[in-house]
Amino acid sequence: MAKALMFMGTGSDVGKSLMVAGLCRALANRGLRVAPFKPQNMSNNAAVTADGGEIGRAQALQARASRRAPITAMNPVLLKPELETGSQVVVRGQRRASMTARTYWNERGKMLPEVLGAFRELAADVDVVLVEGAGSASEVNLRSNDIANFGFAQAADIPVILVGDIHRGGVIASVVGTFAVVDPMDAKRIRATLINKFQGDPSLFADGIAFLAQKTGVPCFGPVPWFPAAHKLPAEDVLALADYSTDKSGSFTIAVPQLPRIANFDDLDPLRAEPGVNLVLVAPGQPIPRRADLIILPGSKATRSDLTALRANGWDIDIAAHHRAGGRIIGICGGYQMLGRSIADPDGIEGAPGVSDGLGLLDVQTVLTPVKQLRVEQALHLASGATIAGYHMHMGATQGPDIARPFAQVGGVGEGAVSADGLVQGTYLHGLFAADSFRRAVLGNVAAPDFAYEASIEQTLDDLAAHLEQHIDIDALVALAEPVRLK
Repeated sequence: MAKALMFMGTGSDVGKSLMVAGLCRALANRGLRVAPFKPQNMSNNAAVTADGGEIGRAQALQARASRRAPITAMNPVLLKPELETGSQVVVRGQRRASMTARTYWNERGKMLPEVLGAFRELAADVDVVLVEGAGSASEVNLRSNDIANFGFAQAADIPVILVGDIHRGGVIASVVGTFAVVDPMDAKRIRATLINKFQGDPSLFADGIAFLAQKTGVPCFGPVPWFPAAHKLPAEDVLALADYSTDKSGSFTIAVPQLPRIANFDDLDPLRAEPGVNLVLVAPGQPIPRRADLIILPGSKATRSDLTALRANGWDIDIAAHHRAGGRIIGICGGYQMLGRSIADPDGIEGAPGVSDGLGLLDVQTVLTPVKQLRVEQALHLASGATIAGYHMHMGATQGPDIARPFAQVGGVGEGAVSADGLVQGTYLHGLFAADSFRRAVLGNVAAPDFAYEASIEQTLDDLAAHLEQHIDIDALVALAEPVRLK
């Protein structure tokens, strides 16, 4: 019978996702069948699953850490922010609706049976399910109809580990305060606490561990030291973008405008990891650097709105100047659509219905459509002959003269478009830079010949597992897991 253990945080970005990924790999290394689960996630970084849907990028990474294929049951509800007050709601991998925050808050309780069904489906095929909560466990204002934290834990009848981040300070107050403010029945679900992201001499926190155990009545694990290689793993939260730019002595500069609704920015991770590349995420209000060798327009969750923001920042002028000077430009998904002549949204899928003028660097037009295309793809980059293992995740169809010069070939059919001068390229393929041969074709002599991106991810996951093995009594932690009720 499968057992389950849930990890909640005292706040956002305390390291829950990384903790679950590392534990998944540690348990998989011990020969256990382990799987990750997150009832509800909010992220515009998503991955296509083996069963033809989409889930949060963090759960896809955790699945990889578990040495399992990602499936929609691992993240049954995914919220993808489109506007300041609303999100696209994805249930079991498929877009169900776009809702305002208030509407979703009222409706989410109705999704609990589907969430529990996905959890039990997953548990039927593994030894251990490691569950990740969302945001802060102490958001008592959101407790009604909750499906992400204690609402799920109570319905599924599983124990909780409360994770606190000592790096940001106030960890003792945040841990003890969580016990104080949540409902007493929810507090009883917490079987232990765990202190994460410690820097310095861990012996100096020994009294803190004892104090927490005495105040909460449950054991305290850790402290777990800061894991320096965390930046090598794909991030799902836009909070990661604050430190995303690199400042290396590389001879090749790639500039990426930071769009307000940037999506699937993990497409850029392999470029960021390249030793000879400076990746500059251009913040709003800043110009695109003139020294840029390549500009990449990334994916977007609200393409027309982000195109308006791009113009408001003057980036359209910078991009046009870059092109006139012979600079290269690659657009991915929403970025590809922006490079065309127009983007039409007749059904109001991403906002008010209408048509927006594109940047006009590719002779194509896009019409947004309600059906989202979700496919894992094997592609051939036509200019270099490099193979790409990527995925499609987009809404809309793009047509026009420049598709006669496709970027790639998928199943013998052209994909994407290239301008007549060859400087501007657009594609719907996500994950393309993870292919070493393609990345080297784009970077030329700048690319490190011995750098293998996918192998580096595997090594980092193994290093993370070893890090947790060294600093946590994993046997004692997993012993807190309890059997899953499959009915």
